[in-house]
Amino acid sequence: MPDRATPATPGTPTAPATSSASPTSPSSVSGGSARRSDATRAAILAAARARFAADGYERATIRAIAKDARIDPSMVMRYHGNKESLFAAAVSVDLRLPDLSALPRDQIGHALVSHFLDLWEESGELTAILRVGVTNTAGAERLQRVFREQLLPVAQAVCPDPEQVPARAALCASQLLGLALTRYVLRIPAAVALARQEALAWLAPTVQRYLTAPSP
Repeated sequence: MPDRATPATPGTPTAPATSSASPTSPSSVSGGSARRSDATRAAILAAARARFAADGYERATIRAIAKDARIDPSMVMRYHGNKESLFAAAVSVDLRLPDLSALPRDQIGHALVSHFLDLWEESGELTAILRVGVTNTAGAERLQRVFREQLLPVAQAVCPDPEQVPARAALCASQLLGLALTRYVLRIPAAVALARQEALAWLAPTVQRYLTAPSP
């Protein structure tokens, strides 16, 4: 006959149940905190880009950005300090441009356009930054800086005439930004309807010519 459990006497303390769960390790706590921090930072930047694009730099406020991100304004200040620093972070981007000098010369235009199509399509970040750039002066200046510091060296590495590097880089930007504006910001139906390979086939030869062709 099985033993019966002896009921506890009222008022007698019982031993606490032993949990089989292991205590939370410091590494798991820090990992969770880091993920929350990254998510908060991403929410702030996304809200900032949308607000700067809609209101411009002067009218956008930390309070409005915090409301859009659904956090307290003090959190925005904690991450970025002030509106100027937040704006700089919101419109900064690494284009991760490939080293075109290592490619066969006739593949340069194809590689550059393909890279930009990947950038535009893998994330909405560049599209948001472009919206900021076309709606206010401060955003345009930041976008110009991104292309001056990142696209200009790429053009310099392959351009046959060093004196024409700025002009050729600007012409490349006109194609790359023009496609992005019509396809991802304005969403002109014919531009949106282009298959990736079609867009690549149209733009790559033009960008190739801008970068490597002899002077007209």
